[in-house]
Amino acid sequence: MRYLPQTQKSREAMLDAVGVKSVRDLYRDVPEKAFIKGLANIAPHAGELEVERQLTSYANENHAAGAGPFFLGAGCYHHHIPASVDYIIQRSEFLTAYTPYQPEIAQGTLTAIFEFQTFIAQLTGQDIANASMYDGATACVEAILMAMRITGRKKVCIGNALHPHYREVTNSYMENHPDVEIVSGGPDAESACVVIQSPDFFGTPEAYEGWRAKCDETGALLIVVINEIVSLGLLPAPTAADIVCGEAQSIGLPMSFGGPHLGFFACREQYVRQMPGRLVGQTLDADGKVGYVLTLNTREQHIRREKATSNICTNQGLCALAFTVHMSLLGEDGLKNLALLNHERACDLADALAKVKGVGIENTSFFNEFVVTLPVDAQKLVETLAEDGIIAGYPLEANRLLMAVTEMTTDDDVDTLISTMKAAMA
Repeated sequence: MRYLPQTQKSREAMLDAVGVKSVRDLYRDVPEKAFIKGLANIAPHAGELEVERQLTSYANENHAAGAGPFFLGAGCYHHHIPASVDYIIQRSEFLTAYTPYQPEIAQGTLTAIFEFQTFIAQLTGQDIANASMYDGATACVEAILMAMRITGRKKVCIGNALHPHYREVTNSYMENHPDVEIVSGGPDAESACVVIQSPDFFGTPEAYEGWRAKCDETGALLIVVINEIVSLGLLPAPTAADIVCGEAQSIGLPMSFGGPHLGFFACREQYVRQMPGRLVGQTLDADGKVGYVLTLNTREQHIRREKATSNICTNQGLCALAFTVHMSLLGEDGLKNLALLNHERACDLADALAKVKGVGIENTSFFNEFVVTLPVDAQKLVETLAEDGIIAGYPLEANRLLMAVTEMTTDDDVDTLISTMKAAMA
């Protein structure tokens, strides 16, 4: 117990103060099946070298995205990250205070965050962006909560195929708001907002004009969720939205088994004081030199809880820095070319699959992800191909398979997939 300073008595006092009987009660919202039963399969006493070898052997059992043909997307994408990104973000100039409370000693961090905000505002076509969120799912919920604060309404409309994890996170948050109603479809006079994902979970880009008109008629806010931010290099920016949020993992960040990733959040300037998190702004110091400061702080770390718009307590600083560096290296033309390459390779895969007997392409339009219909069970096919080192995609219900393509997909990958798939379905 040398590293655990709390006594049994002090633990009991803290548990009593928060109104629970045990530490396990603090995790009552976590599904029972998620808990590990018993001790981890590691020797209770071993040297550092032995433990490293054992954990490495476990890690080697994973199948990395770059280890073979990989067509899995569904919200997390395998993109190329230049070696220069990791090199730059580890330079000493960026090793200033992680939480930039004192601007005079945190100009490196503040400058990087300001540039991140600028990129997000330009990509989304919005007036202003904040200093990033945890991930796309929580950013989506924060947008919904913001819309409810602005409109004073409690009805949330999910307008199209929103990522199921985003729906689950939304439902989890709203358990603390029993008066909130979540429905599918378009907004009415009681709706706070309508949430639209583009491309949607099945890969289809969404047009915003009709949704904008419905929101104007009902007074609801239009929230657009972007799960694959590379798509903004090819698809029009969602300028019609009131709030744009989503996931920026595709630029600068590895898949990392699902995180940590990088949420983003942007909106119209008229709503800025209801925006969660915080903003970095540009100013002049006493000598007239450009400097950066925290301009608007609406989170619990900065103001009293009852006045906070959010309890978010991070700006995902390192992740935002990686995104910013990668975007700086790409530039406007580079992002457009990257997006075009993603779409072209997705089209190549779709054309190849359409020639396979019994296989169909469900989407009439897509960016780099689409749904394939199969003559066999999708889950079983994915498992069969995985035995041959091919990650074929995300199985949906019955015979539908969601497949993603990025610049990392080669012609050989497509050929290998097609030939192996034909053999597996024969």
